[in-house]
Amino acid sequence: MSSSSSSSYRKRVYTKFGDKGETSLLYGGRISKNSPQTEAYGITDEAVSAMGLARSLTEDQRVKDIIRDLQRDLFTIAAELATDPDKYELFQQHFTPVTEAMIEDLENTIDSLEEDFEMPTVFVLPGGTPGSSALDMSRTLIRTAERRVVALAETSGLTNPLIVNYLNRLGDLLFVLARYHDRELPIERATGERS
Repeated sequence: MSSSSSSSYRKRVYTKFGDKGETSLLYGGRISKNSPQTEAYGITDEAVSAMGLARSLTEDQRVKDIIRDLQRDLFTIAAELATDPDKYELFQQHFTPVTEAMIEDLENTIDSLEEDFEMPTVFVLPGGTPGSSALDMSRTLIRTAERRVVALAETSGLTNPLIVNYLNRLGDLLFVLARYHDRELPIERATGERS
C-alpha cells in the first residue's frame, strides 16, 4: 500500500499500545485487558452493539425509540465504568452518571409496555423473530454485565453503585421488550421436552 501525504494528518485506528495486554482508561491510566474493570465496560459495550442489531431488525417504531435511548444510556455507563475512579470528576464534567431518575424511567417504561399487552406466564423459548431474538441476546449480555459490575464492586470498588440497579432493571426491561415485540405471535413455551 502506498502512503499519501494526507495520511500523516489522519489519526490511525491502531495504536499498538494494546499489544502487551493493556488498555487505556478514559481520561488517562492503563489497566490489564483482563481486569474486572475492563470486563465490566467491555461486556457493556457488547450489549450496546447487540441492542443496535435489535434496533436494526425491528420495524416497530416504539421499540426502536426505546432501544435507541437505552443504547445512549449504556454508552454513558460504559464510559463511567471505563473511568479511573481518581478521574471521576472529569467524567462528571462530560457525562451524567446513572441516577435514581434513570432507573425510575426504566421502571416506567416496563409499566407502560405491560399495560399494552399481556405478558406470558410461562417460560418463553427465544427465537420468535429476529428482533426479539436480538433483544433476548441483549438481555443475556446485560445480565452478564450486571455480574461483571458486581464483581468489580467486590474487588476494586465501584464509584457509582446505582449502575448495578440500572443494569438489573434494564435486564427486566429487555425481557419485557422482547415479549412486547412478539406480542401478536403465538408463544413458544420452553418446556424442556423434545417434540
